[in-house]
Amino acid sequence: MIVAEAVGRTLASLGAEAVFGVVGSGNFHVTNALVEHGARFVAARHEGGAATAADAYARTSGKVGILSVHQGPGLTNAMTGVAEAAKSRTPLVVLAGEATDARSNFHIDQDALVRAVGAVPMRVSSGTDAVEQTVNAFRTAREDRRTVLLNLPLGAQTDVVPWRGPLGEFLDQIVSAGRAAASVPLLPHAVPGAGDVEELAGLLAAARRPVFVAGRGARHARRELEELAGLTGALLATSAVARGLFRGNPWELDVSGGFATPLAAELIRDADLVVGWGCALNMWTTRHGTLIGPDTVLVQVDLDDAAIGLHRPVRLGLTGDTAATARAVIAAATVSGKVAFSGEGTLSGEGDDERYGYRSPELARRIAAQGRWRDVPYTDEGGGGRIDPRTLTIALDDLLPAERTVAVDSGNFMGYPSMFLDVPDERAFCFTQAFQSVGLGLATAIGAAVARPDRLTVAALGDGGALMSAAELETVVRLGLPMVVVVYDDEAYGAEVHHFGPHGYPLDLVTFPPADLAAIGRGYGFEAVTVTGRADLSGVARWLEGARERPLLVHARVTRDRASWWLEEAFKGH
Repeated sequence: MIVAEAVGRTLASLGAEAVFGVVGSGNFHVTNALVEHGARFVAARHEGGAATAADAYARTSGKVGILSVHQGPGLTNAMTGVAEAAKSRTPLVVLAGEATDARSNFHIDQDALVRAVGAVPMRVSSGTDAVEQTVNAFRTAREDRRTVLLNLPLGAQTDVVPWRGPLGEFLDQIVSAGRAAASVPLLPHAVPGAGDVEELAGLLAAARRPVFVAGRGARHARRELEELAGLTGALLATSAVARGLFRGNPWELDVSGGFATPLAAELIRDADLVVGWGCALNMWTTRHGTLIGPDTVLVQVDLDDAAIGLHRPVRLGLTGDTAATARAVIAAATVSGKVAFSGEGTLSGEGDDERYGYRSPELARRIAAQGRWRDVPYTDEGGGGRIDPRTLTIALDDLLPAERTVAVDSGNFMGYPSMFLDVPDERAFCFTQAFQSVGLGLATAIGAAVARPDRLTVAALGDGGALMSAAELETVVRLGLPMVVVVYDDEAYGAEVHHFGPHGYPLDLVTFPPADLAAIGRGYGFEAVTVTGRADLSGVARWLEGARERPLLVHARVTRDRASWWLEEAFKGH
């Protein structure tokens, strides 16, 4: 068995179920080996799409993503997606051929390339270390939540791996140990020191208006955070990437930050204690700091000590797993009597000395009535052949099945699908925005759809991102993915129009003539409808009622006279 085959066999043995990529000579054998040993190969039309799809697959499935690319340009083509994955701490293994001869056209410093965007470079150097290095790469991706490049030098790929005799038995032991580790659910149990736990319990006991903001690092901790919030009267919010985590909880405020509803912004801003659980508390989640009041006590819990206080100074930082930390605080608060509530937010008394935290019957009624953006009144600005994006998205939310996955590209439009399209849980919202790159949304939807074929995947794109990634429309059709692609078309790079336009700058560089995106979709094999008003959405209803043999592209010509609310907030921060 040669190195390339051994790497593929080892990854499949460790549990790699899907591999995304574009095949070239440098990754042909390793990709075939993965398929031969049970992995599904998902061929994209561009390595950038493959990288983002692998990232989204990992986020949606909770498994390690695998990306396979050619040496040199295969890797450089994938780099925007790799950067997004690395910044998001996505567990992803990138397999890339490597030209080590400096005379080769394909030769570049691949280690330096991926290290520059935050990924971890590793390398198989010969047949004797191929299995061990592959297991190390998989473990690093999974256990450290890192994006790892496993270089496969062309000269080493044909080395023989001695998978017979005593060394072969040793290789089997390495794979078995790796498989055993990979089969154990990854639930970190790191707990902060007792003093920090007791201090947080005390802060929660003293707080009268506490709010929890949960991020990606708390997506496994819903039960623990809801229990602690119930004991202390805290309201529940999330960062954008963790949207849906507390779906169905009556004390949920949805998203904190630029996407926050007016009610959520008011309640978070008025909090006397905000605890960030596994979230960065960056400028987006705190709306450039404006959601943190001048007297608010800020606490952060994160597995990564370097993340504590990175974006905002905190009164208390606790290094530990979010679920384990919440359990420890529950125990400390219960033992010391530092609780304001009994049970899951049940009001425990009526006396003047009884504290209810932030929860009250009146506030519960306000959250029920104003807790979603669709509950916020607005004046429909549609007309003249264009539909208001709020009207469009609310109508789609009503039409589309509740069991859905929503994947959102970047741009002026992005707040509308992010906030007006509901999701059933935290795995149903795939938000590849750590690098803020336009053009990742369609590939994000592909990876999410492969991970969750039982749900209808909704890809929300701007016209710029849709045209950047149009080649992957063929991938959607070829794979037969259950998908609705909604293109919010304002015929411009809307963020730039609304950023520079008010200052009198010419906008010719960022505006474009009309394009028939529905026709483009049909050319790739989609069913397609063009929407300029509410009545045109009957085409979406007919598709939903039919056999859905082909994916649907909704070309929505949206109003374009003003910036979306979240973009206006973002511009205020610059």
